[in-house]
Amino acid sequence: MPQMSRQDPLIEHHTVDYVPLAERHGKARDLFTLWFSTNIAPLPIVTGAMVAQVFHLNLLWGLLAIALGHLLGGIVIALASAQGPRMGIPQMVQSRGQFGRYGALLIVFFAALIYIGFFISNIVLAGKSIVGIVPSVPVPASILIGALSATAIGVIGYRFIHTLNRIGTWVMGSALLAGFVYIFAHDLPADFLTRGGFNAAGWLATVSLGVIWQISFSPYTSDYSRYLPADIGITRPFIATYLGATLGTILSFAFGLVAALATPEGTEAMVAVKQATGALGPILMVLFLLNIISHNALNLYGAVLSIITSIQTFASRWTPSIKVRVVLSGVILAGCCLVALGASADFIAQFIGLILALLLVLVPWASINLIDFYLIKRGVYDIASIFQADGGVYGRFNLHAIVAYFIGIIVQLPFANTSLYVGPWANLVEGADLSWLVGLAVTCPLYYCLATRGQAQKVRAVELGYSD
Repeated sequence: MPQMSRQDPLIEHHTVDYVPLAERHGKARDLFTLWFSTNIAPLPIVTGAMVAQVFHLNLLWGLLAIALGHLLGGIVIALASAQGPRMGIPQMVQSRGQFGRYGALLIVFFAALIYIGFFISNIVLAGKSIVGIVPSVPVPASILIGALSATAIGVIGYRFIHTLNRIGTWVMGSALLAGFVYIFAHDLPADFLTRGGFNAAGWLATVSLGVIWQISFSPYTSDYSRYLPADIGITRPFIATYLGATLGTILSFAFGLVAALATPEGTEAMVAVKQATGALGPILMVLFLLNIISHNALNLYGAVLSIITSIQTFASRWTPSIKVRVVLSGVILAGCCLVALGASADFIAQFIGLILALLLVLVPWASINLIDFYLIKRGVYDIASIFQADGGVYGRFNLHAIVAYFIGIIVQLPFANTSLYVGPWANLVEGADLSWLVGLAVTCPLYYCLATRGQAQKVRAVELGYSD
C-alpha cells in the first residue's frame, strides 16, 4: 500500500468520511505506542492508589486484581481497534451499520457527552497541575493554557497524535520505570508488604474497575487505526492495541498502588507519588502534565468527530472539510473553558461520577458492536450504504440492535453502583460495580439471537418470493 509522502500536509484533512486505500499509512506498532503512552497518566495512577487506600488490598492481591481486570477488559478495546483498517471510518460512523443511520444517533450523542466530560475534567486537572508546578500562574490562565494546547493537537489530528505518543512511549515509560527503581532503591515502610490483605469485595471491585477502564476507550479506538493499510489484517492491530492498552494501564495502576504503600497510610495519591519518588517527583509532575494535555487531545478529537457524525446524519451529501473540524474544535474549546473556569472544587469528582454512570450505555453498545462485526457480518460491511441518506442496506433503524441495546441498559440498572444511581442489588459484592458483567452476559447472546433470526427470516422471504 502507498505510504504518505513527506510532502503530505501535517494537518489531517479527513473527518468522518472513508479513508481511501491510496491514503492508508502507518504500522500496527503505532497502536501500541498510542495506547501505552495515553495510559501513563495521573488518573490511572490515582485510581491504582485506590486499590490500597479504598479497597484495602495488599501488594500481591492488588497487583493480581489489577492485571486480571485490565487483561480481560483489554480484549474489548483491542477487538474494537482491529476493526479500523478493515472499515476505514470512525467508530461512531460504523455504528450505523449496526443500529441504522438514525438509530446510531443516540450512541453518538452519549459518546460525544463522554468525550466532552473528560475534556473538561482534564483541562481542570491540567490547570491545577500547572499551578502546582508554577504557583505564580493564575488558575484561569493555567486552565486556558491546558485547553489551548490540547486543542492545537486535536486540530492537527491523526498523524500528530500518533507522533506525540510514539515519543511519549519512550519518555513516559522510562520515567515510570525510573520512579519504580527510585521507590524500591530506598527504605520502604515496615508494613509495605503487609498493609491491607485479601477481601473478596475489594478484589472484585478492582477487577471490575480494570475492565470498565478498558471498555471506556472502545467508542473511539478504531478512529486511530482507520488509516492503517486494509491488508494489515485483524491479528496485528489486535495484538498491538491489546499489549499497549493493558501494559500501560497495569504499570500506571501498579505505580499508584506501590506509591500509596510506600508512604504513610492516608496520604493523598499524587502527594504520595511526590513523596515516594523524591528528587524525581517534580520531573514526573511535569511529564504527567504534558501527558494530560496530549491525552486530552484524543477527547477533543473524538468529540468533534461524534458531533460531525450527528450533523452529517441529516445531511448525507455533505462532506465536512478541515475548516469545519477547526471551527467546531474552537466552539467546543470555548464552551468547555467557560464550564471549567466556573467549576467548583469537587468538579472533577462529580464529573467523573457522571461519566462512570454513562458507561452503563457503553457496555451494551460494545457488546452489539463486537458481536455484529465478528460473528454476524464477519467484517464485511457496505461502506456506501453507511453514508446513504436512507441507510442503504442497513436502513434508518435496526430494531434488533435497538431492542438489544435498551434491554442491555435496563438489566444493568439493578446492579449499578455509581455516584448518581445505586441499584437495589448493587451491594451483592460491596464496593464492586458488577453491572457491566450483567450487561455483557445479557446483550451478547440476545443480539446474536435477534440478528441471526432476522437473517434467517430474510432468507426465507427471498426463497418464498422465488417459489411464488
